[in-house]
Amino acid sequence: MADDYPRTLTFSSSYNFRDIGGYAGLDDRTVRWRRLFRADSLHRLRGDDLAAFSRLGVRTVIDLRRVFEVERHGRVPEAEGLAYHNLVIEHVDWETVAPSLPHERWLADRYLNFAADGRAGLAAALGLIADADAAPAVVHCMAGKDRTGVVCALTLSLLGVSDADIAEDYALTEAAMASLTDYLMASRPEMVQDKYHMFDCPQDAMLLFLSDLRDQHGSVEKYVREIGISAEQIAALRDHLLTPG
Repeated sequence: MADDYPRTLTFSSSYNFRDIGGYAGLDDRTVRWRRLFRADSLHRLRGDDLAAFSRLGVRTVIDLRRVFEVERHGRVPEAEGLAYHNLVIEHVDWETVAPSLPHERWLADRYLNFAADGRAGLAAALGLIADADAAPAVVHCMAGKDRTGVVCALTLSLLGVSDADIAEDYALTEAAMASLTDYLMASRPEMVQDKYHMFDCPQDAMLLFLSDLRDQHGSVEKYVREIGISAEQIAALRDHLLTPG
């Protein structure tokens, strides 16, 4: 991994904002920096944080949260030249699914549910990410861990990034969760209490998800083709998110 830019960007009101560039991809090419970011919810950006966000030149925000989450918490502040898309990933309500051990298996099953029930949202998100004119883009959900993690995993896999690197990128959220849970405990404790299992980021959960997705669909590329991403979109995604060959 070429560390040309800091992977983690520091904001006082966003706890899990990262660049997914720098990973080794297809044909000895590298994922480009400053083209695609992943984050927790951006509704808290104000003042200096909002100014720092604006300097990144982000053109597109892909918000994966459900409508009630956006209505309850708000969205990224409007700005000239910033396109906002609320692309919901439908899924079974996690609170209706009892946690099980091993926890990695429970999380992987939740991600497989995203892939099954959230096909429309995933396809729309990947379609935007494939559009060079939409970049730089940031994709986010509430914590930037699960829905965001799956979209980024699919994107990185299409770019030829290894499962090991994808799982490592996913697990980087673990460090951010401490600050985020501290904030939530002070502001909205009901979002954290008795839900600590939802804030874990074991690498094996992502590895299981990617392996199972391939077992079910043949490959990540075959899966995204099934949900409506064209060969041309995949080629466009690789063209603008990978360094020149």
